[in-house]
Amino acid sequence: MSPDTPEQTRRSGAVAADERPAGRVAAGRRVAAARSDRSSRARAPLAVAAAVAAIGAALTSYLPVTLVLGLGQLTEDAGSFTGALRAGLAGWLLGHGVPLRTDAGPIGLAPLALTALVIWRLARAGVHVSRAIGARGGRSPRAALIAAGAVAAGYAPLGVLAALLAGTGGPAASPVRAGVTFALLGALAALVGSVRITGVAALFADRAPAVLRDGVRTGLVAGLLLLAAGAGAAGLAVATGGGDAADMIGAYRTGVAGQAGIILISLAYAPNAMVWSTSYLLGPGFAVGTDTAVRTSEVSVGALPAVPLLAGLPRGPVDGLGAALLAVPVLAGMAAGWLLARRLVRLAADTRTPPAWRQLLGSAAIGGPVAGVLLGAAAALSGGPLGGGRLAEMGPVAWQVGAVTAAVVAAGALLGAAATRTFTRSAAR
Repeated sequence: MSPDTPEQTRRSGAVAADERPAGRVAAGRRVAAARSDRSSRARAPLAVAAAVAAIGAALTSYLPVTLVLGLGQLTEDAGSFTGALRAGLAGWLLGHGVPLRTDAGPIGLAPLALTALVIWRLARAGVHVSRAIGARGGRSPRAALIAAGAVAAGYAPLGVLAALLAGTGGPAASPVRAGVTFALLGALAALVGSVRITGVAALFADRAPAVLRDGVRTGLVAGLLLLAAGAGAAGLAVATGGGDAADMIGAYRTGVAGQAGIILISLAYAPNAMVWSTSYLLGPGFAVGTDTAVRTSEVSVGALPAVPLLAGLPRGPVDGLGAALLAVPVLAGMAAGWLLARRLVRLAADTRTPPAWRQLLGSAAIGGPVAGVLLGAAAALSGGPLGGGRLAEMGPVAWQVGAVTAAVVAAGALLGAAATRTFTRSAAR
């Protein structure tokens, strides 16, 4: 028998494939239509996915607040279960930036630890909704916006409901203000998660100029270094004033459970203290009441509330070795510039040519405004009234913090990047 020709072999393979039973597919072959059908059947309706994600984000951020605020009431018989739930709602609204109306005056000082938890959970909600509608990895800005908008639409009514329930026997909040705030916060936070999971963030990063990408990275690094320095300074201040803080906690006659709740509330405001300490290092400082100032050059405060975090306030202007604190912001900017230059030098190692001065200095200069926006936003979120009268002004002035940060980080990053490139080139020679 003569061997089959190539044409006969192809025909016999085609016939064999046609003779296979329906529903069976050859090994190693993929059927795109079937996979697409399974993907479409697995998708959840947008409204259902958004509602489930929004309710889940709300519960996981509300329950810890209720536990902390209701701890003393439930164990010391100082309140009821419904009172603890209402107190939790009030604290939850405050964590979203919704001001409360009380007999002592307006309260708008949001605990940033709770705010960070809320933002994280809403970002995860944006991720879940994007996955549910099949937009993961699609690099579609429209899909990312739809997912974020759906989360916001499902989250806003929860804010209105919380404001209505909290005002039935405790601090009152405007339902309209709560709804608008929840919608805006839900949209922005969910958009962070949706642009990441859909690949839109990577798409924009790929299309952005290299100098802009490096500048944004440098500004974020400098801002985080400044916040880390502020956290270290705040922790050191509270540690040195630990005796006063312990006396303040002991002055509350609430028992062990109540004192534990006070400690947890203080921890919820620890990020606020971090931002205030960073503002102190930068120079603008912060206020702990009307007509007060806490700066490196001046400390003017009056009678303070018995809050453990305030036990670490400085007693007066810095002098002696304390003046070295003024160099911390510049050093943070220089460190960010050094990291920028080292990264560009590594990327240019294959060509054996140093990075261009224009790209290096341009990225370092962009880092200043980026860090300024980051620190200015943090300062704006960290302040607010703590009642009426002299406690109506608490925290730093946002625009001052942002302007000083932009100038200091830009100068430090330019100096650090230029020095690193110069010395690296000299060493290569």
